[in-house]
Amino acid sequence: MPIITFTSDFGDSDYYAGALKGALLRACPDARLVDITHRIAPFDITQAAYVLRNTWPEFPEGTLHCIGVNCVYGQGFRFIAARRNGHFFLAPDNGLLTLLFGSLDPLDVRLLPTNAEQYFAVKSVFASAAEHLLQGRPFETLGEYAPPLLERISIQPVITPSRIRGTIIHIDNFDNAVVNIRRDLFEREAQNRTFSLYFKRNDPITRLSSNYCDVPVGEPLCLFNSAGYLEIAINMGRAATLLGLKLEDVVELEFE
Repeated sequence: MPIITFTSDFGDSDYYAGALKGALLRACPDARLVDITHRIAPFDITQAAYVLRNTWPEFPEGTLHCIGVNCVYGQGFRFIAARRNGHFFLAPDNGLLTLLFGSLDPLDVRLLPTNAEQYFAVKSVFASAAEHLLQGRPFETLGEYAPPLLERISIQPVITPSRIRGTIIHIDNFDNAVVNIRRDLFEREAQNRTFSLYFKRNDPITRLSSNYCDVPVGEPLCLFNSAGYLEIAINMGRAATLLGLKLEDVVELEFE
């Protein structure tokens, strides 16, 4: 049974997600639809890239991933198909896929036929492409070669001999603040040195936890989450709200 995942900023109180899923099932009645999330913040391709980066590799090869985030139908908008490691991706050309993958081989990208006058065009575009791919027809005949994709460059940590300056890139459902500092970067730069983690005007955190329960209930902590990113949390609490943390806030790790 072919699998189609669906990630969007459509929310769950309007008809958009349901209408697109209906169109996909009409085109591919044997498909199994899997909702990753429809609660990406409106137009937030950075959040979508973070969520997808940590979900799509868990699915089997041959999975088709539909991404309906920031589908703004301005002049010259485009929808594209891409393939990566045996998976297929359908998305608007808005920089999301370059955030997700960096560069893509031009041979692995196709421009999808789109009727620019059609309202909610993503519905028919994705359904047609899904039918083509899940019937086993060649990726190469899906559409024309795509011009260079719109690029978005993710914010990278700033590294000096004594510190790493990172940025909050995601606030999760538990109100934990995820920072764009990965475990491998931390371990490479720390060299077993002690550290202080500074954020806003809060007292620094000076110990790396392995579990949320490593500190008493209500106390802040930092750890590396299952995706390998540094996370600021409160045991049984809402860290972003209580500590005043927001997306794009600066966080500093200072080594001693």
